[in-house]
Amino acid sequence: MSVLLSVLAGVLVVYILLYYTVFKGARFKSSITLKGKTAIVTGSNTGIGKPTALDLAKRGARVILACRNKQKAEAAVYDIRKESGNSEVLYMHLDLASLKSVRDFAEIFLKSEPRLDLLINNAGVIASGRTEDGFGMVFGVNHLGHFLLTLLLLDRLKQAEHSRVVNVSALLHRLGSVDFNLLNTHKDLVKGQSSLHTLRAYCHSKLCNVLFTRELANRLEGTSVTCYCLHPGVIATELGRNMNMLQKLLFPVMSKLFFLDPEAGAQTTLYCALQEGLEPLSGRYFSSCALQNVSADGRDDALARKLWEVSERLCGLS
Repeated sequence: MSVLLSVLAGVLVVYILLYYTVFKGARFKSSITLKGKTAIVTGSNTGIGKPTALDLAKRGARVILACRNKQKAEAAVYDIRKESGNSEVLYMHLDLASLKSVRDFAEIFLKSEPRLDLLINNAGVIASGRTEDGFGMVFGVNHLGHFLLTLLLLDRLKQAEHSRVVNVSALLHRLGSVDFNLLNTHKDLVKGQSSLHTLRAYCHSKLCNVLFTRELANRLEGTSVTCYCLHPGVIATELGRNMNMLQKLLFPVMSKLFFLDPEAGAQTTLYCALQEGLEPLSGRYFSSCALQNVSADGRDDALARKLWEVSERLCGLS
């Protein structure tokens, strides 16, 4: 019995050490207010997007929830308005798996909203299948849809005195790569649709987020717009809603033990969006509310430039 108790005690100590040194994230603390400013948060009806939108609303911002699911988004609008006391929280339909939907969203926004101060590209999926335009679902939603959205809104962002673009990436970008030959032949960064292929596609898409942020910063130099990307931590969200049955059975147990809740997961997003003095670090990558290094591929300016050019072509911008 004493041996068993010792083993259990050891396991508990290891768990606590892991939780507080690896999994538990930092908290962003700031009294900054956003009255008169407008923010867009994609995928903000659930996951870390919802507490991100809530925090911005509590600070007085006009917040646009850019989401695909109307029912869930309208429920989130109700919740956020009620908790924040801010009536300027709105839903606008956006399906990042459709480039037409992205264009429609941008057109409606630009006609109805006179300013844009924060664009938070938060939405993400881990799912097999294809987008409306035939791209791999993960690549199309996580990178290409946000790429097009940002470019369509860039002029409005430039009109603000100081504005920011925040791209939610992930630590898994370190396992990613970009195969342009596959993009040309398969309109995707992987060949198959298995669970392993889907996970690899996710890693590749997160590297695309890092590279997009890097090249965007280069192109925005000298303007009033800065941009940042981040790893939010390991979060218990609906990101894995398309997992297989075994993964879905294991996921709740793992999430309770090790994963951050969505509010904790939103902290680095808020840091990148609101922390004062970050302008010299435009294009950089953050985690736990602190500057972090990216993979070697994530620092490759030639790769970032080529991804931009290919993405422009795939979106029909060149």
